[in-house]
Amino acid sequence: MEVIYLLLPLALGFVLAAVALFAFAARDGQFDDLDTPARRALFDDLESER
Repeated sequence: MEVIYLLLPLALGFVLAAVALFAFAARDGQFDDLDTPARRALFDDLESER
């Protein structure tokens, strides 16, 4: 039973850190354009052949 006094605060701290990192990334614009980088990787070889 004593282990829950250690695990519960650690789990809550982990969740709060994950939410804070997600909020920082979303505010910074990390998730604004998800399609263009993937397409750029697909067509990168075509540009280098020219």
